[in-house]
Amino acid sequence: MKLQHVPTIDLGPYFEGTAEGKQQVAEAVDRACQDIGFLVITNHGVPQALMDRIYNLSRTFFNQPMAVKRKADRPRPDMVRGYSAVAEESLSYSLEEAAPGDLKESFSIGPVGVPDDDYHLGPAAGPHFAPNVWPENIDGFRDAYCDYFEAMSDLARSLMRIFALALKLDEHFFDDKIDKEISMLRTLSYPNMGTNIEEGQMRAGAHSDYGSLTIVKPDDSPGGLQVCNQNGEWVDVPYVENGFVVNIGDLMMRWTNDQWISTLHRVVNPPLDASATHPRQSIVFFHQPNYDAIIECLPSCLKEGESPLYPAVTSGDHLKSKFVKQTTFGGSKQEVA
Repeated sequence: MKLQHVPTIDLGPYFEGTAEGKQQVAEAVDRACQDIGFLVITNHGVPQALMDRIYNLSRTFFNQPMAVKRKADRPRPDMVRGYSAVAEESLSYSLEEAAPGDLKESFSIGPVGVPDDDYHLGPAAGPHFAPNVWPENIDGFRDAYCDYFEAMSDLARSLMRIFALALKLDEHFFDDKIDKEISMLRTLSYPNMGTNIEEGQMRAGAHSDYGSLTIVKPDDSPGGLQVCNQNGEWVDVPYVENGFVVNIGDLMMRWTNDQWISTLHRVVNPPLDASATHPRQSIVFFHQPNYDAIIECLPSCLKEGESPLYPAVTSGDHLKSKFVKQTTFGGSKQEVA
């Protein structure tokens, strides 16, 4: 029977390093990725103090006046850096579905400590290693984001190794495809808008994620994350204290020839009686392979007589096309060049 709700998986046995423990975790992850595309992980090794530090500093940033936040504005629609205000993005457009702007604001960074070489800064890199934009008035903000990005990168590497085992590949199969990742870290703040909402407008419209996997640190405020199961039902993703929500993205679904599913999900509006003084905040790491990594059907996911469902695509091209649609409400790359 397929899972209809999001399971919680303890990563402890994997990190203990035994073959049996790794296999146990890989099998549980494989089932979750096949059935619902989401899981909650515990015993992941990320310090609570680091999670608290970035959460609190982010709340300080979002609590500032708009004019102050705007000093760290996103430079261009195809550049996932800096601040974006409420309703300036619509995730539904990434799936060619029109919808009002999402009821969220965000602050985003890309890779930190980028080497000064042609791969990272040459023409082929496009906007993927663009400089980060930082607020200058919050002590410790930049250090917290850099530390958290590195911690998420390490955790994502471990998850990709678990994925490899689950897909009956060498544990390190993905290592050379993610060693120059173009991942993004975004903190999302969802203000309580009360009744000031357009028809069909949500905190985040239904969408799938674009990359290999996503790691989310949510909070427990009203108006949360929901996932659409294979029965077509929207179910709540459970909040687990000190846990992370993980979901696979479009590239992993392409890699596995739809053996694993990149599931539709959304962030719903809170009840009208929810406290307006406690907006929801989520810290999200979108793991994205190297921009020149070729995403094509894995040998272990192609049965005899089958053909790949998708043409090969590079990680970078796929990401840029999706994000431009999200930020320009369906506009083309040419419109924002």
